[in-house]
Amino acid sequence: MTLFMNACALLVNVLTLPLHIAAVIGLASFYKRFFPRFVYNFTLAYNEMMKEKKRELFRNLDKFFPPKVSLRILELGCGSGANFEHYPTGCRITCIDPNPHFQKYLEKSTVKNDHLVYDSFIVASGENLKAVEDNSMDVVVCTLVLCSVQDTQKVLQEAKRVLRPGGALFFLEHVVSDPSSWIYFFQHVLQPFWYYMNNGCDTTRATWKHLEAACFSDLQLRHIQAPLFFMLKPHIVGHAVK
Repeated sequence: MTLFMNACALLVNVLTLPLHIAAVIGLASFYKRFFPRFVYNFTLAYNEMMKEKKRELFRNLDKFFPPKVSLRILELGCGSGANFEHYPTGCRITCIDPNPHFQKYLEKSTVKNDHLVYDSFIVASGENLKAVEDNSMDVVVCTLVLCSVQDTQKVLQEAKRVLRPGGALFFLEHVVSDPSSWIYFFQHVLQPFWYYMNNGCDTTRATWKHLEAACFSDLQLRHIQAPLFFMLKPHIVGHAVK
């Protein structure tokens, strides 16, 4: 099946060549202005389908509260603020996203979730969190982000740097499927088209391997099947303690 899969992927690569050329010469950059609207609408549907999984994940936030201090949360790739409703009252939130056009959608979420305190919105990539001090965060949250970063290992090292000792990275990410499955086949065949239609999203990443290699003191990770479009069904969920 590998040979057939590679041949199909090559065909899709050829068909998406105009999109590649448009990206190289900058004609596709306007898409970054419209992508936040797409994400905002997708988030509404995703949150409804994954509500119980998110509740289960963020229920563990309570164990990371420092005594008598509000929990400090850094959200990587914050997008439109999809996770805010799940955070405990009084948390202080710092938002990071490389796309400045998300800010107006974030403002909608901050108004809706007034049980939180919002410190700042920083336009930056996950690979470069120089605006955030070492050991300054109790929790780093990363949901549907590691699929599109340029350097997954660098992002995880930056997350570790900004976390206080004993702090934790919480993650919920879609990943590549088992190689024996048809999902795996279509993830690889359609990836060239998927990449341009979803702002650099990669459905073929084995993100759990990067988490295992990041040398956190404790990694709690589960593979699950999400009730989503078949290419996005395989997910990992859990937390990693610094």
